[in-house]
Amino acid sequence: MKLLALDTTTDQLSVALTRDGQVWQHQGAGAAQASVALIPAIDNLMAQAGLRYAELDAIAFGSGPGAFTGLRTACAVAQGLAYGASVPVLPVDSLLTLVEEARARHAPQAQTLRVLALLDARMDELYAAPYRYADGQWQRQAPFALHAPEALPAWQGDALAGNVFAAYGERLAWPASVPRWSALPLATAMLRLAPALLAQGGAVRAEDALPQYVRDKVAKTTEERLRERMAQQSSTR
Repeated sequence: MKLLALDTTTDQLSVALTRDGQVWQHQGAGAAQASVALIPAIDNLMAQAGLRYAELDAIAFGSGPGAFTGLRTACAVAQGLAYGASVPVLPVDSLLTLVEEARARHAPQAQTLRVLALLDARMDELYAAPYRYADGQWQRQAPFALHAPEALPAWQGDALAGNVFAAYGERLAWPASVPRWSALPLATAMLRLAPALLAQGGAVRAEDALPQYVRDKVAKTTEERLRERMAQQSSTR
């Protein structure tokens, strides 16, 4: 298959392209830089592979949860390129991509796995979802959720995976005996997932592609900040 994948869910920009089993990839700074660097990175990989956009079978993008601006950037670029080339878009769950990257990096020979995906949501919170791997396929076992590090629900599995351990590791409830696998949702992992997701009917028309938001609000209002300051002042008297 000829597939393009892009992810700007986190502070890392990740783009990958496959053609006839060969893979080209690019990684760089994401976040605010993603909107500037993403299209040039894609154009460069397409040129290296000698591909036109109309030759792609699909364009996959990390649909979230994740950074609000990053999700909007990836979705808009995937939509624009796919619409112009008349190819389908494949929205891919970013936490699914994360656990696939963790599996490939830390347990490539495992036949079954239960992994809790944890992605830094900023604002002192984590995106979380449990996944099970069997028969070469991943399945999410519960909906996405947003938690404080100390408030993650009880869970039984083989490992934690994500990008939260440096910032929140000491605040997570699980003992040190539970493996902690550092991983990010990389586009190369998305390429491995894409064929099965396409076979399952996961592709959509460009105009129907949407990011998946878990957090409804990314900023506090002036009134909320004022109430917090007043409460803090009262507590110190």
